[in-house]
Amino acid sequence: MQMAEARRGAATEEMQAVARAEGKSIEYIVRMLAQGRIVIPRNVKRERIEIKGIGEGLRTKVNANVGTSPDYASVEEEVEKAKVAVRYGADTVMDLSIGGEIDEVRRRILKAVEVPVGTVPIYQAAIEAAERGSLVDMTSDDIFNVIRRHATDGVDFVTVHCGVTKSAVEALRRQGRLANVVSRGGSFLVAWMIHHDEENPLYEEFDYLLEIAQEYDLTLSLGDGMRPGCLADASDRAQFQELLTLGELVERAWAKDVQVIVEGPGHLPLNHIEANVKLQKSICKGAPFYVLGPIVTDIAPGYDHIVGAIGGAMAAWTGADFLCYVTPSEHLCLPSLEDVKEGVIAARIAAHVADIAKGIDVDRDAEMAIARKELNWTRQFELAIDPEKAKELRRKRPPVVDPTTCAMCGKYCAVKIASEYLAKL
Repeated sequence: MQMAEARRGAATEEMQAVARAEGKSIEYIVRMLAQGRIVIPRNVKRERIEIKGIGEGLRTKVNANVGTSPDYASVEEEVEKAKVAVRYGADTVMDLSIGGEIDEVRRRILKAVEVPVGTVPIYQAAIEAAERGSLVDMTSDDIFNVIRRHATDGVDFVTVHCGVTKSAVEALRRQGRLANVVSRGGSFLVAWMIHHDEENPLYEEFDYLLEIAQEYDLTLSLGDGMRPGCLADASDRAQFQELLTLGELVERAWAKDVQVIVEGPGHLPLNHIEANVKLQKSICKGAPFYVLGPIVTDIAPGYDHIVGAIGGAMAAWTGADFLCYVTPSEHLCLPSLEDVKEGVIAARIAAHVADIAKGIDVDRDAEMAIARKELNWTRQFELAIDPEKAKELRRKRPPVVDPTTCAMCGKYCAVKIASEYLAKL
């Protein structure tokens, strides 16, 4: 197990790979992993995997969600989406399938990509119960059996909504919300708890969950089932009640050498982001913070990849470590292959923008500046986050008068004119 080895002062191959990739000393990686401030999601069952470190001092990582729905359940399409996500720079992929052959989608994705793969097992447990009658018919055994099934297949990290407790539901009921619960897993558990008048099994039997995680070195991503689903619900009692519980569970997980990520809020006004990130980092003792967006306005359907990138850049700059992409289809429909690409690129831009502010990877932008000054188009394309789109746009409207410039300024290119006259000084 990575955390156990780090606490013994031993540097595993995975830790060494992260140190090389991030340009950090192995001592730093071992120390931060031992403290729980860095995780390396890697199921012991995975044979071929591109090692990724997530956490403090490392490059901001990006996750891409794929997965079937009841309306669109093509295994081939979701596998292709996973490949597209990785091709355009996603560091991890999560399979959120809730339709069709759920086991097959997950297993095919695990074979198709070499980055860490995550899932949300409560989805499958609830769907299988619903097929027998109702999602609230799922049992504790159903939930944990599905978690074990995913771990046995080789899934590297799982979202588990352990903080959706009776106290959080009561806080939600007492306060009231415009959007109530928008987390799918959170809604399943809220329905189950109200129907049975019992505590959330993922919270009640957290020690058993830790046993499974220990067995597979499964990283737990503690889900934000009470995340706000609109700006009006941001930073409310239910959200923070759940966060306090997650802070306690982080320490319980660390006591068993289990790696933990904490998931953060969905919809937040821009001026709430820094406080939310710092509060999470404080309550959860520096555990890696994984955010969806955040979505900083509710009125941009079709452009939520841009909205999410704005929020993601701010969140990562103020301390978030892991961004879940948002596609143009968010709030509208199941994303297409092109939506997946656009979502990944937008999130990667947000991650890079934040990393620059933290002093990471600044040389790449300096190299781009030099390439632009020299009108070196080949090098500009090499440095671009999306070389394909940059090349295509230049191909569509190429320069006519002066091929060394672009078609925006042509022979009146500011860079070329200034360079020519400055050379005379």
